[in-house]
Amino acid sequence: MATLKNQEQSYSASDIQVLEGMEAVRRRPGMYIGSTDQRGIHQLIYEAVDNSVDEFMAGYCTSVQVDIDSDGVVIVEDNGRGIPVDVHKRTKVSGVETVMTTLHAGGKFDSKAYQVSGGLHGVGISVVNALSSFLNVDVYRDAKHYEQKFSRGKTTSDLSSEDIPKEDKKATGTRVSFKPDAEIFPDIDYDFSILSQRFKEIAYLNKGLKISFKSGWGVSNLTEDEILDDDDETEDQQMDLFADQEPKKGEIREVEYFFEGGISQFVSDMNSSRIALHEDPIYVEKEIEGTIVEVALQYNDGFSESVYAFANCVNNADGGTHVTGFRAALTRVMNDSGRKYGLLKASDPNLSGEDVREGLAAVISVKLTEPQFEGQTKRKLGNPEVRAQVEGVLGESLQIFLEDNPIDAKRILDKCLTAQRARDAARKARELIIRKNAMDGGALPGKLADCSDKNPENCEIYIVEGDSAGGTAKMGRERSNQAILPLRGKVLNVEKAREDKMLAHQEIRALIIALGAGLGDEFDCSKLRYNRVIIMTDADVDGSHIRTLLLTFFFRHMYPLISEGHLYIAQPPLYRIAKGRKQEWAYSDSHKDELISKFNDDSKVNVQRYKGLGEMSAEQLWETTMNPADRSLLQVNQEDALEADNVFSMLMGDVVEPRRNFIQQNALEVKNLDV
Repeated sequence: MATLKNQEQSYSASDIQVLEGMEAVRRRPGMYIGSTDQRGIHQLIYEAVDNSVDEFMAGYCTSVQVDIDSDGVVIVEDNGRGIPVDVHKRTKVSGVETVMTTLHAGGKFDSKAYQVSGGLHGVGISVVNALSSFLNVDVYRDAKHYEQKFSRGKTTSDLSSEDIPKEDKKATGTRVSFKPDAEIFPDIDYDFSILSQRFKEIAYLNKGLKISFKSGWGVSNLTEDEILDDDDETEDQQMDLFADQEPKKGEIREVEYFFEGGISQFVSDMNSSRIALHEDPIYVEKEIEGTIVEVALQYNDGFSESVYAFANCVNNADGGTHVTGFRAALTRVMNDSGRKYGLLKASDPNLSGEDVREGLAAVISVKLTEPQFEGQTKRKLGNPEVRAQVEGVLGESLQIFLEDNPIDAKRILDKCLTAQRARDAARKARELIIRKNAMDGGALPGKLADCSDKNPENCEIYIVEGDSAGGTAKMGRERSNQAILPLRGKVLNVEKAREDKMLAHQEIRALIIALGAGLGDEFDCSKLRYNRVIIMTDADVDGSHIRTLLLTFFFRHMYPLISEGHLYIAQPPLYRIAKGRKQEWAYSDSHKDELISKFNDDSKVNVQRYKGLGEMSAEQLWETTMNPADRSLLQVNQEDALEADNVFSMLMGDVVEPRRNFIQQNALEVKNLDV
């Protein structure tokens, strides 16, 4: 303690730093938008769009337009009431300036303005302002056009106004234009597919709302002459710049979403790559104690569960009380109906929640005045009263459907009973695996070449295609922290198989045992024996197929492996380019051409195409693919669980037509294809 006292410095109230409003947001942006990468940039757009959606839910807006121009400026415009412009009694400035520059200011804390809102903390648009290099607001209301400008959270102009032309005097709405601040976001970028999928979800959840999205981001505004007029660059550099710009010119992308069927249409589209067990989704919408409960569900012949929950149009990826109520109602009603129809005898055990959710596609949407989310990202709903509300509304409606549609009811219940039998067989198979491991002293698969380090944080496992490549990888690895598990042949397509059949598959069993973290709902990343799980397959069609089969297995049965960032894909080279003693490795066709061009005499360049990992020596595999200092790994993640679910169902499921259409539409985009 004497040493500590010697180092002690004065500590008083003057050392406590108080960050005011926008300054706090700029110093700690992650606290408000999650991160400062692309996801954080997207969150700024969502915050602005959510305000417009709130206007729709309040009954004052019918359309939202989102534009991103080539410079990265985002414009969000709606035809709602327009932000209030009168002076706020407390802040002594206009309503526009108040909501743009004051945290926890908005019309969402008082149900007079918004009965339902996706906002929780009231910080959305003010945070967008704080984290933008500039933000301009245009408000149309009371036959006038109001405008005010801001930058990095501060007001840069007074609120101006002018009369709206006579023909447009009834026009109302708000347009917010902003650009994310490069001081906060090191790499400003937008993903059209991720953003459009989010807007599509919003349109599904708000039947009757039209959302238009247009993006010119990345599209060149320069002509060839303008590029070549730049005296600061050499002609070669100028031509390279134009080569990069040329393919993007004119590629403005645009989509529009409008769904009269709402979440019922949402569920139908989710099942478009599957075979539905009943023609139309079961749908219910009812207001109870101020909460609007809306549920749509439809069973299909698949084995996975696809249930998505939303509260005030916010996707609750971690569920919440509305999901708990949904599951309770579903399980109770299915058991009651099973006994009523005589499919469940008095001595038979009840169907479990897993049994009644196999092959289920569903959307749960609740809209309430005071949502209680866990965390700023709103991944989980916490309102305790919502559980009983959802359970009551769905239970009553589902019971009526099953009574009025006995043929559909028996078809659904037969599937639930089959799932119960298969799950019982799977349980016995899991117990057999556990018991066998215990008898063998926790023995790992014989084909696994484990690493010597027993600290999972330091370890990684390569899942390798075939014994030949596995042997090469075993010789080339770093034995202290790299394990190798070779797989023989193609693993089972789990999209077409129940869990009991999956657990009988030898290669999948070996994989489950090697990772040591369990399966399905019992999968626990804290028990993983390796921090990184790396898929390493050949660079040909068979290798791609095996990689897809493995990704399907992980997505369906070890999802936390993906969501918590433990799954990777190795990137072995496609070509070896050699001239004399000098050699280079190319990882794509364009990279190969680039490397070849570096040699003066192309005729003496030897180009070797690697289709299989086994074609490389152990030293080459280590140098190009397994050495942490030089290798390139792709981390597997998914920004959109719904889109990933649809893709796996389409590519790996039983329905052929959607897969054929997908292949026809995307065939020309495939690169490095070896048949």
